[in-house]
Amino acid sequence: MIQPNVPETGLPRVVIVGGGFGGINIAKQLKGVPVQVVLLDRNNYHLFQPLLYQVSTAGLETDSIAFPLRGIFKHQKNFYFRMAEVTGVRPAGNILETSIGELHYDYLIFATGSTTNFFGNKAIEQNAIGMKSLIEAVQIRNYVIKQFEESLLLREPEEIQAKLNFVMVGGGPTGVELAGAFAELRKYIMPKDYPELPISLMKIYLVEGSPRVLNGFSEQSSQKALDGLHKLGVNVILNTFVKEYDGETLILSNGEKLQSKSLLWAAGVKGVPVSGIPADIVVAGGRITVNEFNQVKGYENIYAVGDIAQMVNDPERFPKGYPMVAQVAIQQGVNVARNIRSISKGQPAAVKPFKYKDLGSMATIGRNKAIAEFFGMRISGYFAWIVWMLVHLMSLLGFRNRLVVFTNWLYRYFTYDRGTRIIIKRGASNIVKLRQTVQ
Repeated sequence: MIQPNVPETGLPRVVIVGGGFGGINIAKQLKGVPVQVVLLDRNNYHLFQPLLYQVSTAGLETDSIAFPLRGIFKHQKNFYFRMAEVTGVRPAGNILETSIGELHYDYLIFATGSTTNFFGNKAIEQNAIGMKSLIEAVQIRNYVIKQFEESLLLREPEEIQAKLNFVMVGGGPTGVELAGAFAELRKYIMPKDYPELPISLMKIYLVEGSPRVLNGFSEQSSQKALDGLHKLGVNVILNTFVKEYDGETLILSNGEKLQSKSLLWAAGVKGVPVSGIPADIVVAGGRITVNEFNQVKGYENIYAVGDIAQMVNDPERFPKGYPMVAQVAIQQGVNVARNIRSISKGQPAAVKPFKYKDLGSMATIGRNKAIAEFFGMRISGYFAWIVWMLVHLMSLLGFRNRLVVFTNWLYRYFTYDRGTRIIIKRGASNIVKLRQTVQ
């Protein structure tokens, strides 16, 4: 049996799978606790996903929203990081199977987040692309810029329009923010960089299956977001699903057809449980059933937090489980770490069930436009946009990242410009090849 090069210890070993919001907050809370903390992730950085869409639209560079995991924990003596992929778990022997060997654990915590959910539609999965990773965001940026460059080589308006029709599927915060960012590319960047291309040839669509965008917000805020998108020139199509997409033509559930070579999928996410977790405790959306302490059903020393965890201990507010957002992962991670700390101190009576404190929701539509709901207040427009920026700035890890992002935003605000719009690597000729690149 190959074992990862992790020091042996007489202390209980806490293995955390995933360096997202949940994982890093668990590790932070275990600083100074008499346990060995081992964090595993396929990447060596923490990604601030709420700003991922700005990387894909040339608003920010990749290193602005990524922070090295080792840098976060460089002063935590009981912490060890190993870059690896988890392939399975054997609960009977407390063994985690990984790409670098088998690792024994005393406590195992899954904080693996989620991946794009195409709801079983293989054709769409093959031809569209999600936006859950840094690689995907960079590839989208390359691809979008390449579409502009190649449009200059075409003569027929129909051919140009097919390249410059960008369709976002999913009216949640990601889809709304992405549509707004593309609309600003058309308004501020396209006339300067590509004056030969008529702006009218670039169209932005947002397709949502429900009657309104931003379903997690109040109807009033949802309507303001819709009005903001309309003012930016986004074509919002509600009560409609994408039935088929072959890389060039979208067929919608209302019978309409759209010609587009760029379909960006933000319609849902799902968890990806590892082999060894019983199938009967994995519910729809790939989430693992946990109790009010985030313990995986049937196990006392295996936990799941964040997007991968299905907890229903507040059925009045969240009958289908907690939303798959960063705040849930952060708060669950902190609570799990505190419970492990209490157990390690021989104080099992101090273990507390999870209670979610909703700190509010916010989304930006574009320049000077955002909506926010928190502490019973609903705000929109310029003030909400300022609040949105402050919250995201303070949530970034590292002073340098905050400074870089703030400087970029300040520069963009006064110059109406965006980041370096270059194709870093020769782009794929279509979305199919793009997806093959990121897989």
